[in-house]
Amino acid sequence: MTDMLRTIDLSKRFRKTVALDHLNMVVPEHSVYAFVGPNGAGKTTTIKILMNACQASEGVAQVFGHDSRKLCPGDFTEIGYVSENQQMPEWMTVEYFMNYLKPFYPHWDTARAAELLQQFELPHDRKIRNLSQGMRMKAALASSLAYRPRLIVLDEPFTGLDALVRDELIGGVLECAEGATILISSHDLSDVESFASHIGYLDHGHLQFSEEMRSMAERFREIEVTLASPSPSPISLPGAWLNAEQSAAVVRFVDSQFDEERTVAEVHRLFGKTHQISVNPMPLRAIFVTLAKAGRKAG
Repeated sequence: MTDMLRTIDLSKRFRKTVALDHLNMVVPEHSVYAFVGPNGAGKTTTIKILMNACQASEGVAQVFGHDSRKLCPGDFTEIGYVSENQQMPEWMTVEYFMNYLKPFYPHWDTARAAELLQQFELPHDRKIRNLSQGMRMKAALASSLAYRPRLIVLDEPFTGLDALVRDELIGGVLECAEGATILISSHDLSDVESFASHIGYLDHGHLQFSEEMRSMAERFREIEVTLASPSPSPISLPGAWLNAEQSAAVVRFVDSQFDEERTVAEVHRLFGKTHQISVNPMPLRAIFVTLAKAGRKAG
């Protein structure tokens, strides 16, 4: 698997404000990469630099294996881009808009464009200015999928949309983007948890981690230990055990590097005999809350 997108020590400053701080991120080809983090974390700035809409202060951004500053018109015919603030010609009807775009893209698939309009139930004769926010996003997405791009970039595409429209958009992307690489930024974990293959968490311009969803889900566990003998005082715990709570009889923590044999052995080394060790998997939101709390304590 090759890299579709890569940043190397990417930094961006707006006067005294540091938006990105030595960001190193890799988006593998054919992945669905969820780029998540709170509003203002630097996600949109990263995407703008990758799309050559904004210049970095330091570092390198690469698309298709070469410097994003050297993207040519041919490259952009292989990139589908949709954002929450998508600008489209308001006076055009949906059908006129699709026909207007067709000559710009050598791989435009007319049959697919018609299928997308039908799938998203877009009114052909309605002007874009008269579309709801959900319909506007559907029109933007349809226009970006009709030419079968190799790379699909979605910047906060679900903001302000109801659950049904969000699910329709997600379904449309996954159904029509076979073989493509998808980078989707969001501040809402529920938007991406069900379908992303990889995830990167950005906070205050720093990439906290970037990995496959499966490996992250496997290495985080909530642990509750019921002690056989009361612990006289709090014990120093391993650094990978986050947000620990200790009482005389019970110890609770999140193990961020869970390995059943190693974790159980470490519990017995620190606390001796136990009545019970409960191990529970964690949903993505719980993992992120844990990391946020741990980061706050460290700060």
